[in-house]
Amino acid sequence: MILNLAAYRFVAIDDVDALVLQLRAQLSSAGVRGTVLVAPEGINLVLAAQAGALRGFADTLLADPRFAGMALKWSESAFVPFRKLLVKAKRETITFRQTGLDPASARAPAVDPPTLARWLARGADDHGREIALIDTRNQQETAFGSFAEAITLPISKFTELPEALEAHRAELSGKTVVSFCTGGIRCEKAAIWMQQAGYGDVLQLEGGILAYFEQVGGFAYRDRCFVFDER
Repeated sequence: MILNLAAYRFVAIDDVDALVLQLRAQLSSAGVRGTVLVAPEGINLVLAAQAGALRGFADTLLADPRFAGMALKWSESAFVPFRKLLVKAKRETITFRQTGLDPASARAPAVDPPTLARWLARGADDHGREIALIDTRNQQETAFGSFAEAITLPISKFTELPEALEAHRAELSGKTVVSFCTGGIRCEKAAIWMQQAGYGDVLQLEGGILAYFEQVGGFAYRDRCFVFDER
């Protein structure tokens, strides 16, 4: 059985190129495949290998103070779902192209999966405010499934979200807005931007859909969740 790992963290990284070389060497020697993106704003990775090799790398990564306590999402598969290893320096861990956005400086407020499930069951948050769910993924992903009451956007890439979301500004007014995505990285970045853009009380779903499935199950979610690998 193959072990899979997905993780990200927004944190200031001053030595991007040096970290790329270090991680590439560590992962290559361990026989790990997948993708690691390193940017001044943080790190984003999806990897797969034999369990011992991948857990050993994770222990080494978490020993770096910048990544200590980083949430790791583990899963298993019958085969390695990646063809090769890619470790690359990027301008952003997830491309958004919004000026003045610094996700490494402060996180957006988050709601954990069990709390969101409770809110969805009662139809309001703990203050009695109506919930509005914003799916920050693209059309290809949302076609596979989403939360039943979520707003899905006609976008093909994350950079199109701000323009597409503007059409929903009035309907989001006065509501507790919760952004979500597959693993958390896009909904965290989107939530920070939405706060800055005047969308009011915006939360991110901690850990995204994958964490919700792990902690809650499929309550209030319809169909499946798309993942970007060969499984």
